[in-house]
Amino acid sequence: MNRNAQYTSSDKLRSLIRDNSLLLMVMSRFGISLGFGNKTVKEICESHGVDTATFLTVANFISNKECDYKNISLSSLIQYLKRAHNYFLDYNLPTIRRRLIEAIDCSGTDEVALLILKFYDEYVIEVRRHMEYENETVFSYVENLLQNHYQNDYSIQMFANKHNEIVPKLEELKDIIVRYYPQKANDQLNSVLFDIINCEQDLTSHCMVEDHLFVPAVEKLEEELKSKYKHNVPNEDHENNTETDKLDTLSQREKEIIGCVAKGMTNKEIADALFLSVHTVTTHRRNISNKLQIHTPAGLTIYAIVNKLVKLEDIKMS
Repeated sequence: MNRNAQYTSSDKLRSLIRDNSLLLMVMSRFGISLGFGNKTVKEICESHGVDTATFLTVANFISNKECDYKNISLSSLIQYLKRAHNYFLDYNLPTIRRRLIEAIDCSGTDEVALLILKFYDEYVIEVRRHMEYENETVFSYVENLLQNHYQNDYSIQMFANKHNEIVPKLEELKDIIVRYYPQKANDQLNSVLFDIINCEQDLTSHCMVEDHLFVPAVEKLEEELKSKYKHNVPNEDHENNTETDKLDTLSQREKEIIGCVAKGMTNKEIADALFLSVHTVTTHRRNISNKLQIHTPAGLTIYAIVNKLVKLEDIKMS
């Protein structure tokens, strides 16, 4: 196989793996199992219900070959990204933690070891929040777009603007261990460091797929729907002129509930905090959506910040 040539649907999948072993992870995240013999990419994708063009786009991108996000099936790519999240959260990061505990002294006498473990645990919490936000908010938004449900109060650019890298802290952890944790012939620790390095590279690649394939593909879909439903998209100047009027229509209780939603609270948590029933909170939220024509927590959060119903520092950032 020509290492500079773009992968095609007629290539043997085993040839792609031989060319770039990282594609084993790509294959797994598309739900493609091993033992595929000498079949072509197209044959294997079709037998596993995977969109061939999407698989090839990701495989070419990961391998630094020419690719075009316009060939992507967003529903197929979302499944790929969700499986990647499951891999990191349910397998890779917990495995590294177990191996880290085995490699350093966590008995309670070594303060540096305990700080390293604490640093790692806080990092994993941050990654989990990041990926759960994508699963619950971003992917749900795109799935609605695929059903021709265009939303005026959210866009993929809002996600892209705050899509902070989740990799640098892992790199920092690696540096802390190298610089500050003394170890003698500790093969276990060296092995864990290699695991951390591989995870760092894998996460970097994952984020790049989101930034350079997923986001542009969603922006293209948004433009298509915006053009299709242009008459339903409010004029921005008119919207700004009537924002104060909308705020005036809200009751004090509704403003309180918007503030709670912006802080990331569930209906149950809002009900407990405001001494209401969950049913009452649900009714208030339905009325709020009807008054403001904002139907997502992300949209209400932005509304709350712009209208000073909540302080920016009180917002839970994913």
